Amino acid sequence: MSATIRFENASDASDVSHVIEVAFRGHPHSDGSEPRIVSRLREEGDLTISLLAEQDKRVVGHIAFSPVSINPQTLGWYGLGPVAVLPAHQSRGIGTALVLRGLSELEAIGAIGCVVFGNLAFYGRFGFKSYPNLVYPNGPKELFHAKVFGGAVPNGTVTYSSAFGAA
Repeated sequence: MSATIRFENASDASDVSHVIEVAFRGHPHSDGSEPRIVSRLREEGDLTISLLAEQDKRVVGHIAFSPVSINPQTLGWYGLGPVAVLPAHQSRGIGTALVLRGLSELEAIGAIGCVVFGNLAFYGRFGFKSYPNLVYPNGPKELFHAKVFGGAVPNGTVTYSSAFGAA
């Protein structure tokens, strides 16, 4: 069964929080803060792209994109995450569909690139790669990757929205 991907609207916030909470429950790299991160991104106006996957009019997946800063100052870069799919709906292509649509939407708004903190076995399929001169100091470097839509990869340190630290 395929999912419909659409933009989040104001009435979706509780469904989004539920999907994220259930998807990350018990995950070894989760501290349970992911639903609060997305809520804070929304509150702070940093939730640039928020997409849902629906099946049978039920939200089963979500992906968020928010601006990141790169020091020295580089504009037009975004962070992917979190991405969440209800466990009963995983391994059915929903996460892939969310990532593909989200990256397409980023390109449409003129983004220069996107970073992600996650498994390269998954994100490498979408063109994400490790770049030694683009650094995220708050986690293992083997989990930090970038995708460039045009131009060169900047040298610098990436900082995510304050919503990630305040969650």
